[in-house]
Amino acid sequence: MSNMQADVIVIAAGAAGLAAAVAAAQSGAKVIAFEKGATTGGAANMGMGLFGVESRLQKLRQMGPTRDEAFRIFMDYTHWRVDGQLVRAYIDKAATTIEWLERLGVEFLEPAAYFPGGAFTWHLVKPPMDGQAGPMIASAMTKTLTDKAKEMGVQFVLQTAVTRILKQGNRITGVVAESVSGDEPYEVSAKAVIVATGGFGDNPEMIKKYTGYEWGKDLWSMRIPGLTGDGIRMAWEVGAVPTEMNMEMIYLMAGMANPVLSIAFQQPHLMVNLLGERFLDEGILYNTTFTGNAIARQKDRCAFLIFDDAIKRHMETKGYDHTSVVFPILKAAGIDEMIGQAQSVGYKEVFVADSMADLAGQMGIDQERLKETVEEYNGFCQRGYDPIFNKRHDWLRPVRTPRFYAARFYPSAYGSLGGVKINHRTEVLAKDWKKIPGLYAAGTDACTIYGDSYVFTLPGNTMGFAVNTGRIAGENAAGFARSV
Repeated sequence: MSNMQADVIVIAAGAAGLAAAVAAAQSGAKVIAFEKGATTGGAANMGMGLFGVESRLQKLRQMGPTRDEAFRIFMDYTHWRVDGQLVRAYIDKAATTIEWLERLGVEFLEPAAYFPGGAFTWHLVKPPMDGQAGPMIASAMTKTLTDKAKEMGVQFVLQTAVTRILKQGNRITGVVAESVSGDEPYEVSAKAVIVATGGFGDNPEMIKKYTGYEWGKDLWSMRIPGLTGDGIRMAWEVGAVPTEMNMEMIYLMAGMANPVLSIAFQQPHLMVNLLGERFLDEGILYNTTFTGNAIARQKDRCAFLIFDDAIKRHMETKGYDHTSVVFPILKAAGIDEMIGQAQSVGYKEVFVADSMADLAGQMGIDQERLKETVEEYNGFCQRGYDPIFNKRHDWLRPVRTPRFYAARFYPSAYGSLGGVKINHRTEVLAKDWKKIPGLYAAGTDACTIYGDSYVFTLPGNTMGFAVNTGRIAGENAAGFARSV
């Protein structure tokens, strides 16, 4: 294998890498894609769909926003702290990428909004065999991209990690790769290299060093095996300028595997911090980004959602106040039984008590302060007006009927964001902000377009950014390879 060579090498075969491989092959390049896992798809296999505007499906249903409107929403949301040219290139590409995927054989459901009032930009991949929408349906897309890449001659080298990017002078010349079986490393020459390794979400040391969170203590993010920041490290080693690095913030009950119970504790009921104080309008709990940000600013980076028996019966009979496309569960059934099952196996993040004082003791909150907060909140509920956070009046339900229930939430994240600086052509930039000839990056390794918060109002952005920047990188890398 030491005599392998290519026009374009793609490091990792997730959403960004697969899109890059297909786009480069379509542009006439000889492509080799290295993947240290046993299968392609990466984190995208856990996802559902991607962002798009002005797609064929949206036009059929006369859905907005337009590209111009989406760009303005995006930039205003991020306070213009991001690269506007990169955002514009991504949004403009997204207008055609959905159709590009359709031509390759990917099918989509009707565009969706993550929550009421959000934009219908989320293009959910149609599940195979008319299955239901939900997590992991995007694996149908990654399979199609993999099959099409192979048809076009892309060579996939699985269970083989790229360990170093090669550079002579100012030009990228290839990579060093090593099989996970421990064979001797070998060099592969190429005219261009695309970094698409998916970030550092499975690397607690990098998370702590670059974001300040300690995994397992004040952050319980999703850890997709293998996403250890390899591509970021290798790009830095050949001169790439580092970027701001964040986590794609959400929130969750640590270790909770039951989505029905988890959603019951994510309804707009009373939420307090360890001081026993409210700190947000609970009506935003459906917005996982906003709520994750708010919880991350509290004492010990945790918070508690509290409800009583009357609210529990409301959720079991009348249903939830809000749900999502991810888990379209309308009501709970048997909350006590689900809590009992969780506690029977040692789950410690949910609490049940016959008095508020006992509940406060279990949560580690000062009893008197929590009592004051609950009394104040119940007064707001009786008046039908929340003068502090202006919570919707129809979601103001008093907490006063034993038994009382609570669950502890921590910040979480879908993964990491950022690390490698790119321009709107996905060319990697050196510390003087000049491009490194032949080096490109796509997807999470280079995703710096959110500023400090995921643009939740335009759903589908992380996978959308991965596929679109992968496509841009593949086209431009192939063009560069032809030029040399």
